[in-house]
Amino acid sequence: MMQNHFQFALALPEILLLILTVVVLIFDAFSKSKNRHSTFILSLLSLLIVAVANAVQWSDGVAGTTFNGMFVVDSLSHFLKIASYITVAITLIYGRQYAEEREMLSHGGEMYTLSLFALLGQMVMISAGSMLTVYLGVELMSFALYALIALRRENVKATEAAMKYFVLGSLASGILLYGLSMIYGATGQLDLARIAHIIATGQVHTLPLVFGVVFIVAGLAFKLGAVPFHMWVPDVYHGAPTAVTLLVAAAPKLAAFALILRLLIEGLHGLALDWQPMLLIMAVLSLAIGNITAIAQTDFKRMLAYSTISHMGFVFLGLLSGVVENNPQATGQAYGSALFYMVIYVLTTLVTFGLILLLSRKGFECENISDLKGLNRRNPVLAGVLLLSMFSLAGIPPLAGFYAKLAVLQALVGAGHVAMAVVAVLFSLVGAFYYLRVVKMAYFDEPEGETAPVAGGVLPHGLMSLNGLALIVLGVLPGGLMALCVHAIQTSLGF
Repeated sequence: MMQNHFQFALALPEILLLILTVVVLIFDAFSKSKNRHSTFILSLLSLLIVAVANAVQWSDGVAGTTFNGMFVVDSLSHFLKIASYITVAITLIYGRQYAEEREMLSHGGEMYTLSLFALLGQMVMISAGSMLTVYLGVELMSFALYALIALRRENVKATEAAMKYFVLGSLASGILLYGLSMIYGATGQLDLARIAHIIATGQVHTLPLVFGVVFIVAGLAFKLGAVPFHMWVPDVYHGAPTAVTLLVAAAPKLAAFALILRLLIEGLHGLALDWQPMLLIMAVLSLAIGNITAIAQTDFKRMLAYSTISHMGFVFLGLLSGVVENNPQATGQAYGSALFYMVIYVLTTLVTFGLILLLSRKGFECENISDLKGLNRRNPVLAGVLLLSMFSLAGIPPLAGFYAKLAVLQALVGAGHVAMAVVAVLFSLVGAFYYLRVVKMAYFDEPEGETAPVAGGVLPHGLMSLNGLALIVLGVLPGGLMALCVHAIQTSLGF
């Protein structure tokens, strides 16, 4: 482990991304192209360069802390950052034609530069070793996402969604900041490792710590969209342009999950008996409200939004299963299962919203579930990928979603939460109804009105096929990814 006050090499991916984003920004300012194709290529190239730099660091075993403990580099950060690069790259590929047809790129390539700035914020969140870095990363990501949602200024729904997200997001950031300030007031430290050490000694008043934890959990729950801090999710998912919806729904979830690991597991694990009941309540409410409300939805994006809420309940179940006394192996396995679940969720989200992007065309938004009627006749490949994604979300074997749910349920039972495992299974059965309804419409219903051919180039369609194939491969052979998740947790968090 390298330890230095200012070891800039540890932050090489972040420094590279910042420089490359500025280059993309300047290049785009002088670009005369209306479709911003060159900006798109340059953005993907930037992501590739940063991913290679990160992969080299990981393979060389680069790890340590820098900037006086504010920035942490370990296996977990390497893994989640590379997953974030891939996620953002796929999102930009799926969304390019959609954005071009709706003239989101005619005045500038802000969609690409803001996406890269949001990614930079996510990288800071993933490597946060101090409460200052936590807040810096959250705000950098959030402000970029606020602007992205409002990118179609002439669109009333997008503007309304941006205002709602801005107001509620600012409130959540304030709640998180208040919780962080209470932790600082109780311990006199900003560094998460030092906070964990002080809590472990027991020489600190627990009342302000518990109050701080309550506010921190509330702020983090908002970022993940868990009940009761979920109301922004369906409105933002529905109102934002679909290309931006995918930017909000996928990569930021990885960063928010990393933030939970850094704050609750790494910094405040000594208060686990205080935050565990909160996660338990939010998990049950998220599973119940997410699945039951999704049944009533006719809009596909809103249905997927409530589906997201229910899946965050499963993630919380994995996290609360990690509080097992005197059994570090079971703890690492539980947190590893939650990480695996989050990665599979993001992979499936890329498929579902990517399909909406590919099926939409100029003058038509594929937003209603009824728009998917007869998809198998128009494009059997995309219908097959839709079936795989819905079955994976429902947890039907042998797809990746089934193994993800099974891993979390095993962790629950292992931690003694058998009743919670039963509740999770019951609500998963409820959720299967609305997923199977989508498959039924795509395969067995007659299409409504005129059906135009599915648009999109070879690259997004080929990528979509690979994305769907990954759901099968990771379902049949999940061991490699699961072992990687558990290893990242055990080596980074000490379990």
